[in-house]
Amino acid sequence: MSGEYLLIRHAKASGQAPDAPLTAEGQMQAQRLAAQLAQHPITRVVSSPWRRAVDTARPLAEALGLKIETDGRLTERVLSPTDLPHWQTVLRASFAAPALKLPGGESGMGAKARALAALHDARDPHGLTAVFTHGNLLALLLGLDYEGWAGLRNPDVWQFSLDGQASRIPLA
Repeated sequence: MSGEYLLIRHAKASGQAPDAPLTAEGQMQAQRLAAQLAQHPITRVVSSPWRRAVDTARPLAEALGLKIETDGRLTERVLSPTDLPHWQTVLRASFAAPALKLPGGESGMGAKARALAALHDARDPHGLTAVFTHGNLLALLLGLDYEGWAGLRNPDVWQFSLDGQASRIPLA
């Protein structure tokens, strides 16, 4: 597992804003997740700075005695700075056309590139890095399509290597 990652989608949150906290259920999910993942040889914990990701990472970091390192390149992809009434239709189209970029938004291609750069910088060649992020960004890193994104859970954990190998880790 040296040089690999656990890519983790945050637990259930109260909303999509950067400062949205975990729900009570999400807090319990984060505790259960920490208990399960503490069995892995994790040497680094890196997270999106958004509250729901950091709050999901915190119990694991505390259990392992590790500091949470935040990286702004792990934040969720923003399709558009304005509310989109049919955002799922636009999101589906963006999976089919990774270069699609709405005014003020970010393309899937751009989001994946910044996330991969963050992973390169977070890599511990002698250990396993736990990376806490968001659903759309996780789907892009895993190479999932729209249906694959829709099948992601809160939380969700994938073992991942930079050569593109990925496998879902079942959660208790």
